[in-house]
Amino acid sequence: MKEVTFKGNIIVAGRGIGYFAIPDFEEDIEIQGHLLNTALNGDEVEIKLLPKHDNLRQQGEVLNVIKRAKTAFVGTLIQTPNGGEQKKDFFFLKPDDRRMYRDIFVHSSNAGGAKNGDKAQVEITGWRDPLKSPEGKVIRVLGKKGVHNVEMEAIILERGFEDNFPKEVEKDAEKTAERKKADWDNEVAKRRDLRDTLTFTIDPADAKDFDDALSFKKLENGKYEIGIHIADVSHFVEPGTVLDKEAIKRGTSVYLVDRTIPMLPEILSNDLCSLNPDVPRFTFSAIFVMDGNTKITDKWFGRTVIHSDRRFSYEDAQNILDQNKSLGLEASKKENGEYAEILEILNQIAKKLQKEKLKNGAIEFETEEVKFELDDEGKPIRVFRKERKDTHKLIEEFMLLANKEVAEFMFKGMENKKMKGAFVYRIHELPNKEKIANLALFTKALGYHLDEDEGVVTAGALNKLMKDVDGKPEEFLIKTAAIRSMAKAVYSTRNIGHFGLGFTYYTHFTSPIRRYPDLMVHRLLERFLKGGKIDQDEVAKYESMAMDATQKEIAAAEAERASIKYKQVEFMLDKVGQEFEATISGVSEWGIYVEEVETKAEGMIRLKNMTDDTYILDEKNYCIVGSQTKKKFSLGDKVKVKLNDADLDKKILDFILV
Repeated sequence: MKEVTFKGNIIVAGRGIGYFAIPDFEEDIEIQGHLLNTALNGDEVEIKLLPKHDNLRQQGEVLNVIKRAKTAFVGTLIQTPNGGEQKKDFFFLKPDDRRMYRDIFVHSSNAGGAKNGDKAQVEITGWRDPLKSPEGKVIRVLGKKGVHNVEMEAIILERGFEDNFPKEVEKDAEKTAERKKADWDNEVAKRRDLRDTLTFTIDPADAKDFDDALSFKKLENGKYEIGIHIADVSHFVEPGTVLDKEAIKRGTSVYLVDRTIPMLPEILSNDLCSLNPDVPRFTFSAIFVMDGNTKITDKWFGRTVIHSDRRFSYEDAQNILDQNKSLGLEASKKENGEYAEILEILNQIAKKLQKEKLKNGAIEFETEEVKFELDDEGKPIRVFRKERKDTHKLIEEFMLLANKEVAEFMFKGMENKKMKGAFVYRIHELPNKEKIANLALFTKALGYHLDEDEGVVTAGALNKLMKDVDGKPEEFLIKTAAIRSMAKAVYSTRNIGHFGLGFTYYTHFTSPIRRYPDLMVHRLLERFLKGGKIDQDEVAKYESMAMDATQKEIAAAEAERASIKYKQVEFMLDKVGQEFEATISGVSEWGIYVEEVETKAEGMIRLKNMTDDTYILDEKNYCIVGSQTKKKFSLGDKVKVKLNDADLDKKILDFILV
């Protein structure tokens, strides 16, 4: 009888244990390290099931690696394996990615001149024995471990991104810029000219590329014409070019603590495409006629040319709104001119849009971000939390409006024309029923009610729960548990709506300088507006590109988090022995994860260091409990901790309870 096997992608955890999902199986199949047969995280593999044992998770074995997810790894080259004698004729690369469970053997002839303790990128060249190290060669030497620029480059490369552009891409960008400048007048004649309409941008103070601008005009009937103007990247980046292929490969810009790795070369991202003040720029616009109560009576989408009159930072614009409150609008107008009234009107409309969004089922999960002040050598000298002001929310609401309206326009437009073509949506699935049912049980145990029916929940019910716990001791605990029950938003050609935002139609239209899906959306929208056909056979191509863009987005988010984590640990290096206020942010069988209140730096209190009792994980109730004392430590509890150790290599902070 033929052995039943399964094919798919494997996930390998930091402990070198694999997990493989099979449809209709309640739990992922677990594959022990010695049965991985060289399979690495993300690889496409073929597995077989092993005989099932009572009370144990179903085990499996990898039979064959079909396709590698990646073969190049970044890490530190060492010539003293396991702390022994230094070997001159070979190195081992200790990978930064903890999911890579074997060190890579590198003969000195393949080390590219690297020295002991250097960071390098190594390509696996062979792996004959699964129980021994793979062999590899150095393809890039980054420099000495611990140096700021070296560590940041390591983070980028490890996630599959490149800091610099290939020469042919830079050359293509320069030629494109020259060609498009020469054709400027011809192109202007094809567009709606909005250079006389008051237009401005609001962005972070340190922003170098400006994706979006707002225009404002009071109409005689008491309504307002509000334009959301987005950099027309599709005019400069044409399908199939060297430039386009590089943008697809990158998929997104990456934001680390000290730098941006752009999706497009600087001549485009910071210059020709960027909506800089006092220069005409090509844009793709969504223009709405609306009243002060957000009712849209007319809308228009198309290519435009604009002239930004002023560049605001979020702080500048917020200062005007604050003066409107403190001085009164008329006095503020004397100080700030017409922008005082315009920003006030836009802010009031944005607040109503936000209220309407919540009423229609959006879930409001406010999250805090941290920023770093670095010295000249890249060392963090201050960590602070980024505050979200009204101006951040103002821009957010108008960008959401444009994204939502473009998606609805395309969906209904294709439906009306009976077209079954492709479009790229940003979708967010309903939460997992089992997770919601568990969340309801958990909140009930804490004295709160989540209105759900066999795991089916509405956004309104979740919002009511968020409101009920607001300001309560359990707030952090319940909000974290609720976030973990949510699916992740992804790109797709299949529109199922966006659960988290409460939108039936949603896409990403507003950031084509830094996101490739937005560029795809612009191209498809332009084709539709010109009456062009979006063929059904293109759906597979766009779905594949959408899935790839989702993976790039995840990798970019991982890189951003890794750079933040590295700087948080570096900031704490000289604070070993100091005491801190912290919040329990996670529990596991190994220990309690805690987040320091001020810097949001996360570390672990290991159970083996909690010697007053034997503590056991209660997974369903997000806590650990002392078996003798019944002392309980739950997600969201406030605790006082002492920093016991900070390991920059592993990016780990060890705390002990005070």
